[in-house]
Amino acid sequence: MIIAVLGLGEAGRLIAADLVAAGVTVRGFDPKVAPPPGVHPAESDADACRGARVVLSVNSAADAVDALRAALPACEPGAIWADLNTATPSLKQLLSTEAAGAVDVVDVALMSPVPGKGLCTPMTMAGAAASRLADILAGLGADVLVLDGPVGTAATRKLLRSVFYKGMAAAVVEALTAARAAGLEEWLRGNIAAELIKADAATLDRLVEGSSKHAVRRREEMAAATELLAELGVTPRIAPAARDLLGDLSA
Repeated sequence: MIIAVLGLGEAGRLIAADLVAAGVTVRGFDPKVAPPPGVHPAESDADACRGARVVLSVNSAADAVDALRAALPACEPGAIWADLNTATPSLKQLLSTEAAGAVDVVDVALMSPVPGKGLCTPMTMAGAAASRLADILAGLGADVLVLDGPVGTAATRKLLRSVFYKGMAAAVVEALTAARAAGLEEWLRGNIAAELIKADAATLDRLVEGSSKHAVRRREEMAAATELLAELGVTPRIAPAARDLLGDLSA
């Protein structure tokens, strides 16, 4: 079996190396990065895809459509085009439209960082050929969950999770930056760690219900926090966003 990997950055490189270790013939292409040991170098997207049963597109959302267009004439009929890029559902759907049935597009979302996991990174996938792709990758050691839904379903779940997880990370970074400016970083870091440790399923309900119930008071609190950050010389971004959201909840 031949699998093509388009994009040999951090994620693509690790996944390609694990596929080689699993006994797969892997062809890789990246205009800026040499393939890892064991991956057969290709001269272009199209060159990598010739004879491939599966194509893993792991370049970037910005390059996803161009990669498909460039490779499509070389793809085998019935080949699976798996888009692993973090992209909007609409872009994943555009890929399916562009393919026009020449390849079977599967929307794949990587649900945790790839370093340390490689091919075993948890993946969700959707689309008519998702079960077929899941059978192939699971047989090679991948951690796969097939979702019931069209192309774009996996991307929707990933990005909704990103609003929470990456938003929380941004709030932590902003808070610690301000704490550092105030000479209180060690105290706040310990406070945040303690809150994360004691969080449980009920914490979610308290966050949601409390935001609505105490929206007026909390909006004023975040308005004051926004002013504090500015006084400390830290550009406030997350704090005013929280202030405005709480304002909407109190209206």
